[in-house]
Amino acid sequence: MINLKDNIHHVNARITQAAKRANRDPEEIMLIAVTKTVDADIINDAIDLGIKNIGENKVQEICHKYDLINNKQDIKWHLIGHLQTNKVKYIIDKVDLIHSVDTLKLAIEINKRAQKIDKIMEILVQVNVAKEESKFGVSIEQCNNLIEQISKLSNVKIKGLMTIAPYTKNPEDVRPYFRQLKDLSIDIKRKNYDNVDMEYLSMGMTGDFEVAIEEGANIVRIGTAIFGERQYN
Repeated sequence: MINLKDNIHHVNARITQAAKRANRDPEEIMLIAVTKTVDADIINDAIDLGIKNIGENKVQEICHKYDLINNKQDIKWHLIGHLQTNKVKYIIDKVDLIHSVDTLKLAIEINKRAQKIDKIMEILVQVNVAKEESKFGVSIEQCNNLIEQISKLSNVKIKGLMTIAPYTKNPEDVRPYFRQLKDLSIDIKRKNYDNVDMEYLSMGMTGDFEVAIEEGANIVRIGTAIFGERQYN
């Protein structure tokens, strides 16, 4: 049986310690609880314990859980997994931030759907820093070009970058990838694109979030350390 209260407290303590090691304010780090396969009643328990941001990988899970979640006015929803263009219409009115935009085609569809409901949809551009074939994301080399194209869309606002680091037992192994994403965000910020600000750097999960914070992350996506190992069917 997981102890949600202890787990959330422990994660927040680790975030605080990592931020202090980097001479950063812990308050500037956003904790997203990744609720993949987690039942709505457990998510509601986490919300009661102070969780304010929920991250889902799959559109169908957002649609299923959305109306079952309490305190909706206080909760922000994040789509953190790969998003297909034909699924955008189902979540455009539900999510606050889409972390996984990596093509102009997807951005155009988000823009079209956002226009229909008079919404400015905030997004992050997903970058495949490590060039892993198994992962989505634009390359570092193509990122500036993609951002310049997306920035011309009226109902999409680029708020930063996201990456998923390679899986490793030693978090130090992925530090260079987090550093590269931080450097890329600084480079993009200098270019002063219209409709783009590099407010968010979404990087770091249960196995490596402390290193990510030390390298500049201000959004961390934590699932296992809060909800325990998942049971996948």
